[in-house]
Amino acid sequence: MNARSAIGFRVERAGPLALLQDAGRFGVRHLGVTQGGPADLHGWAWANYLAGNAWGTPALEITFGGLELVAGQGLTVAIAGADLAAKHNGKPLSLWRTINLKKGDQLTFGTPANGLRAYLAVAGGFAAEAVLGSVSCVMREQLGGFDGQGNRLADGDELTITGPGSDNPEREAPASERPDYSAPVTLNLLTGAQIAAFTGKSIFDAFNAEWRVDNRADRMGVRLTGPKLRCTIESLISEGISLGAIQVPPDGQPIALLNDRQTIGGYPRLGNLTPLAASRLAQCQPGQVVRFRAVSIERALPEYRSFRSMFD
Repeated sequence: MNARSAIGFRVERAGPLALLQDAGRFGVRHLGVTQGGPADLHGWAWANYLAGNAWGTPALEITFGGLELVAGQGLTVAIAGADLAAKHNGKPLSLWRTINLKKGDQLTFGTPANGLRAYLAVAGGFAAEAVLGSVSCVMREQLGGFDGQGNRLADGDELTITGPGSDNPEREAPASERPDYSAPVTLNLLTGAQIAAFTGKSIFDAFNAEWRVDNRADRMGVRLTGPKLRCTIESLISEGISLGAIQVPPDGQPIALLNDRQTIGGYPRLGNLTPLAASRLAQCQPGQVVRFRAVSIERALPEYRSFRSMFD
């Protein structure tokens, strides 16, 4: 077995949801195919950076924990994002830094302690065949993932890697880049779309009220509960939906659309979360409080460019 097909991990227990994600699938929405990619771009990017990987390298998105892996060879890995009570051979594991594993070592992920989604990157990256230009797993569309069929990991699966898997220098993320996902958060929102069609009270409430994350949340979108928002638009022709779009259906409770969203939609929109705000929302557990803050493109774009410059 050569290095390009070497087994990185064997899945002892798959847990509820573990998916392979690269940066996402772009340029195909005209075909009705959605973006995919990491729900928390920030955590995914840091895991890859710490493992010594280039932007876009596939990493494993682990939601809710419950995953148990056994290393198939010596590996350098990094885990960033949520605290899912990760352990290395039964001992608590430090996050946001590189970790060296030996063949036969075990990685386990328990239940969420802070946040929902952890990202496991391995030096060299996980190997998978690209589908429509990406290996990102979108289960609804049966595209991508480690098997190309859009499947989540199952017990007994094997994950292969593309590089040597080890011998990378030790790295650690600064404390400023490690969010407390349990804290109340203010999400930056670019106003636009149909915001002028909402009543004055609704616009005031949208940016001054507290919103709670509903338990109806997944990679497609997150429902938020709070004051009822009212829009004067009675009907709307469906139009393209971008990552972070805030749709408001007839019940007046906004839905923030995430990576596996539909490609078009016909509900009026308050605007759009910035990519980093959408990432932050993806780590919020049901019941957590969030607020919206209106920002301009002149503020949002430099913030995102600064984030990307750390990894480019």
